[in-house]
Amino acid sequence: MIEPRISVESKELVDVALAQAVQAGADLLQPAQDRFWGGYSGYFADPDGHAWEVAYNPFWQTGEDGLPQLP
Repeated sequence: MIEPRISVESKELVDVALAQAVQAGADLLQPAQDRFWGGYSGYFADPDGHAWEVAYNPFWQTGEDGLPQLP
């Protein structure tokens, strides 16, 4: 199963998003770390137990709508 992903615009925002999720009641599954593919991400589980990834991908730009813009 592929977990939903939240894409953000910087490494710092990954850490902020994970902290906000935990503060709101989520369980931290894996702290953020640099990934082999060049990005940075971490995982949390929402109160229903669904796993989410929060990721920064330096190879994608984010549009004004907040969605990743693929090349």
